[in-house]
Amino acid sequence: MTGFGKAFTQLPTKKITVEVKSLNSKSLDLNVRLPLTYREKELPLRNTIAQALERGKVDFSIYVEVTAEETSSKINAPIVHSYIKQMQDIIPNADATELMKMAVRMPDALKVERIELDENEWEKIELVIQQALDNIQSFRRSEGKSLEDDFRFRIQNIRDFMDKAISLDKERIDGVKERLRSNLLEMKVNVDENRFEQEVIYYLEKMDITEEKVRLSNHLNYFLETLSGTEANGRKLGFITQEMGREINTMGSKSNHAEMQKFVVQMKDELEKIKEQVLNVL
Repeated sequence: MTGFGKAFTQLPTKKITVEVKSLNSKSLDLNVRLPLTYREKELPLRNTIAQALERGKVDFSIYVEVTAEETSSKINAPIVHSYIKQMQDIIPNADATELMKMAVRMPDALKVERIELDENEWEKIELVIQQALDNIQSFRRSEGKSLEDDFRFRIQNIRDFMDKAISLDKERIDGVKERLRSNLLEMKVNVDENRFEQEVIYYLEKMDITEEKVRLSNHLNYFLETLSGTEANGRKLGFITQEMGREINTMGSKSNHAEMQKFVVQMKDELEKIKEQVLNVL
């Protein structure tokens, strides 16, 4: 969702500059700053920006730089004369130049003539607005491509760490069996082998991570499938990462094996990096 777009145009009497900035946000948080002349166009302009950017904390600004010699600000002569006369009544011998300097700083010394919106001028400004929106969209697409490459890299890392953890499963199971038998031998009790095997099977079923592996693999595939979609999918990717986290956590709680735990921690680390970047996806 982060991005920046800027465009400008030179009109006969003014230079128009349009800037759009966007940061991460769960929804569209739009702040529009317009000169008073264009304020009546704010509502349709908000709709245009919302359709283009969809989500993000967006700051949109139009700046006007007057390049002609004429200005809409005029000295309010009667008011200025009145201020000067009042000050001369208080200080009869005051310097006229100093009185003028003081008078033009007083309230209402300047009056601004409201300039009516020129629709032909606004049509030209709309083109600049669209150009700025196109520029921020281009920025977002470039950032999105980098994010996609990073997501695919980290999803593959999680898959590799999962496979390495699963490769230790036989060693883990054999170790559990050996520990159970060793504990019984230390207790010096006679054990029914059939009963022992039943208890071992029951215990190992509680430690089995086959379902977690299958579900995590499905979530990884679904993440990549969603990533390749054309619609806005940031929220969906966020939900998928939550499901991935549940399977990884369960796998870790069941592992009971130091080396396998290391791979689980590495999976969690990669997933956290994905979660951070998913916040930047529409």
